[in-house]
Amino acid sequence: MSAPDASGARLPEQYERRFEGQDESRARVWRVLIDHYFSRYLDGVGSVLDVGCGWGHFIDQVPVAERHAIDLNPAVAQRLDPAVQLHTQAANDPWPLADESLDLVFTSNFLEHLPGPEAVMDTLAEAHRCLRPGGRIVCMGPNIRVVNGTYWDFFDHVVALTERSMAEALELSGFEVESAIARFVPYTMVGKPPPPSVFIRVYLRCRPVWRLLGGQFLVVAHRPGP
Repeated sequence: MSAPDASGARLPEQYERRFEGQDESRARVWRVLIDHYFSRYLDGVGSVLDVGCGWGHFIDQVPVAERHAIDLNPAVAQRLDPAVQLHTQAANDPWPLADESLDLVFTSNFLEHLPGPEAVMDTLAEAHRCLRPGGRIVCMGPNIRVVNGTYWDFFDHVVALTERSMAEALELSGFEVESAIARFVPYTMVGKPPPPSVFIRVYLRCRPVWRLLGGQFLVVAHRPGP
């Protein structure tokens, strides 16, 4: 998760303020999410990029040979697995990656922090350029239609998104949407104790419960092949 600060100067303090003392527990939550849900998007994947990677809880733990991460926070380098190639830059600037060089682009709780819709579209354009035909993009984030005014409890939430607007942005960027889930996981872990791993596993299996507790959308799309 990066914020709309062109220099990234505020981000180390901001990350510490929100996530202090939660690093290990967040990594555990993401381990369960990867093993019991997101692994379905990792089959046959040789290269992956995490956009707005935060402290690397996703990208550090995916079993993929070539791993990239983009984040504007200069302190992220101290947190990431050294095997992850970190690109410290704004996500809506050109990525230092070749055309059609990625199998998967992943982003979680990031796009809403960009400075506006054009920045979101620029980021998606880079994802489309760098993904191979058939390559996927997986987008997760808070759904403003579900969480309503609490969306703005984070001062750096700028772009209001739902699963429908996310799907529309992806389609306008040349992707084909595979699925758009309005309610996936709960809205935020900030300031809350993480649930036990067994609870997360049960939750992921019980999709009717998502409609009660989910506050984040999950939209998956792919770049069409030739």
